[in-house]
Amino acid sequence: MMLVLGMFVFQLQTLPYQSLQRDVDYRWPANNRIGLRPLPQFLGVNEEKITLSGVLLPEITGGKLSLLTLNLMADQGMVWPLLDGSGTIYGLFLINSVSETQTEFFSNGMARKIEFTLTLTRVDDSLSTMLGDVNSWGEGVLNQAGGLVNQAAATAGGLFA
Repeated sequence: MMLVLGMFVFQLQTLPYQSLQRDVDYRWPANNRIGLRPLPQFLGVNEEKITLSGVLLPEITGGKLSLLTLNLMADQGMVWPLLDGSGTIYGLFLINSVSETQTEFFSNGMARKIEFTLTLTRVDDSLSTMLGDVNSWGEGVLNQAGGLVNQAAATAGGLFA
């Protein structure tokens, strides 16, 4: 597995990309000052985009069905979590565009080579807002585990009484 967008897995059999480009823009508007240079002020992250591109050879790799799946995901107008094979969570992304160029055709008109580009835009504020407060989540898990231990102890004690 190379990457997962929602339930779509990028791998050799589906859509193996050859390049992943990540662009993050930051907002730095300048405030004019009398007699001095303008002073930039940091307002935060503006936009984060990921562009995947590659070449499909339908005899070896994925093909039209994989691209159709991504088009259907984009048609739904939903956002999807994006994770890579090493476990890195990129965030929640929407599909901006899916483009393809077909070349080198078989006699039946099917393409031997499909070049594709997929553009994604991040929509969540941060991983902490997406995943929640990890500390409170951990406390909740510990409380549930403690309750299960107490329940198991009471059940086991009742068996020996």
